[in-house]
Amino acid sequence: MPSNIEIKARIESIDALLPRVRSIATSGPEEIFQDDTFFPCPSGRLKLRMFSEDAGELIFYQRTDSAGPKQSRYILTHTSEPAALRETLTQAYGTAGRVRKHRTLYLAGRTRVHLDRVDGLGEFLELEVVLADGEAPETGIAVANELLAALGITLSFSFTFALRPIPGACQH
Repeated sequence: MPSNIEIKARIESIDALLPRVRSIATSGPEEIFQDDTFFPCPSGRLKLRMFSEDAGELIFYQRTDSAGPKQSRYILTHTSEPAALRETLTQAYGTAGRVRKHRTLYLAGRTRVHLDRVDGLGEFLELEVVLADGEAPETGIAVANELLAALGITLSFSFTFALRPIPGACQH
């Protein structure tokens, strides 16, 4: 099963972080609108991500509920009928929640950098370091920590990100 290392946190301002993300990005931005529906799943998490009326992904994943960097194992299946699939899964299992967001995606090497504006919840940063088959999670955690340092971000005790000035960087 493919896996990655994830770090997710609420941030004060995407606009404040954006210049730093652009400075480390190797590609992007890609603007993505997502409508995620979560379904009860005793062996992990199951969500249907709808991008449009004819494009979506069913994603099963397993990860711990701990704060900070964590490994996530996942299986992703594309669908061209996300609304019908959502209705089928809702009838079969019920729903556990729904999240709508505007995601700005950048890549920094093998890491997906997400800047998310989540309806009703606020702004978030997510790093997903893609692991190679058999690669130790500690390697991905090290990559994530390097990116956090390059972005000038430190984790607080509540695991939200706080911007700190980068010496010599232009402050606006």
